[in-house]
Amino acid sequence: MAATQLTAPSISARALPSFEGLKSSTVKFASVGPLKTGSLTGRTFRGLVVKAVTVVAPKYASIKPLGDRVLVKIKTVEEKTQGGILLPTTAQTKPQGGEVVATGEGKKLGNTKLDISVKTGTQVIYSKYAGTELEFNGSNHLLLKEDDILGTLETDDIKDLKPLNDRVLIKVAAAEEKTAGGLLLTEASKEKPSIGTIIAVGPGPLDEEGKRTPLSVSSGNSVMYSKYAGSELKGSDGSDYIVLRASDVIAVLS
Repeated sequence: MAATQLTAPSISARALPSFEGLKSSTVKFASVGPLKTGSLTGRTFRGLVVKAVTVVAPKYASIKPLGDRVLVKIKTVEEKTQGGILLPTTAQTKPQGGEVVATGEGKKLGNTKLDISVKTGTQVIYSKYAGTELEFNGSNHLLLKEDDILGTLETDDIKDLKPLNDRVLIKVAAAEEKTAGGLLLTEASKEKPSIGTIIAVGPGPLDEEGKRTPLSVSSGNSVMYSKYAGSELKGSDGSDYIVLRASDVIAVLS
């Protein structure tokens, strides 16, 4: 049997750079050396990229977003379960919500000037991988485009989300427990559903005259949507929800 050998240049702890005073948003580690598997040689791993928070120095008293960007103060990560059990860092859910603390001046669409639709003090939910994370005044913030905001949320339950622009909130249908022939399905074999019921819809996208175009779907519609679209969220009752653009809805079921 052929042996598999991984070779890589030795890494010295002393050679690693210090992260103290880090200001940039990413840290890049050097690529691991050549991979040898039998007669296969010369393959390398791509450089590993680790995201890091950009620290804003205390000498700066404020941040003013430009254009259609907004500054959101990120909601604190839950460190305990509802039963009071401490969660390890790896099990803590990264928050996707926070409070808008500053906004830009808006953007132009054609000849129309559009102001930011969310105001300071509004609680919002945003896309999971959106924006640039900052540490400012001792708190974590996110600087992102207004279009990366999924909706506003005035409660702690995602079912009360009010989608923005052309987005819709869908309650995902439960996975089938049995096959058509009546056989029970294991958790591993259950097909992830791409069907659900629309709970709320946004006001529609803006045209070049600043007017809203109504969406072609409405609350109560049972729909099928693109499998890998949108942002998945969990309701307080354990139900699964997804927020996506109306264009990712591919059919209405009846």
